[in-house]
Amino acid sequence: MARFRGCVGVDEKQRYCRQDAYELFGEQLLEIERTDNLWKATAAIAMHALDDVRSDDVEARFADLADRVRRGVESGREVALQAHLPRVLFEEEGFAGNSQQNRSALSSYLPAVLETRCGLPILLSLGYKVVAERVSLRVVGVNSPGHFLCRAYVDGQPMLIDAYHGGEWLPPAEARKRLADILGTMKRPDHQLFPTASHRQWLNRILTNLQRLFQFENRQNDLQAMNELQNLLSSFTT
Repeated sequence: MARFRGCVGVDEKQRYCRQDAYELFGEQLLEIERTDNLWKATAAIAMHALDDVRSDDVEARFADLADRVRRGVESGREVALQAHLPRVLFEEEGFAGNSQQNRSALSSYLPAVLETRCGLPILLSLGYKVVAERVSLRVVGVNSPGHFLCRAYVDGQPMLIDAYHGGEWLPPAEARKRLADILGTMKRPDHQLFPTASHRQWLNRILTNLQRLFQFENRQNDLQAMNELQNLLSSFTT
């Protein structure tokens, strides 16, 4: 792999993160608003810790899931695809949130989440988004405090989806209640509770989750590696 030269002094800024992970992550930032670049950057985060991460394997997994969704809907209508998507992901495949994994780095590593079918809300939301877009549905991340969600558009109408709880469709009132259960009483307007997440914000939140975990576990080398990726991400947002 060619050395990534995305910003001045990049070589000096990478000491703890594995070189191949750092380079792959940096390469994706050049076009990070493409969904393929988002999931590849997320896979690169996992590459720092896991030896067997291959983008081709992740690609094949997403392609298979999307094909199964597409084959299950003869009409090809958006509403039918949106209804069948959670059946494939959450009923047939068994993707689910697992609160016991919240203190495990594996729940933030995309390849591991695809294998175990368990992960944090933000990783399950990413899988939902990638598969949905491959069957021509529009899905964005929702950067809600304390609990990451998705927003899907069906026939132009938005609806909130909770990938952590089996792909539930959430009316705004129910979504507010769910956040209140996590965070306590809130008086913020919906645009502050359910803001659309840019892909950079998506990556920032994944990295922040890992930084907090590694700080808690006193895994200093891993923490510094995530700091390096965070700094690299910041260099593309300023």
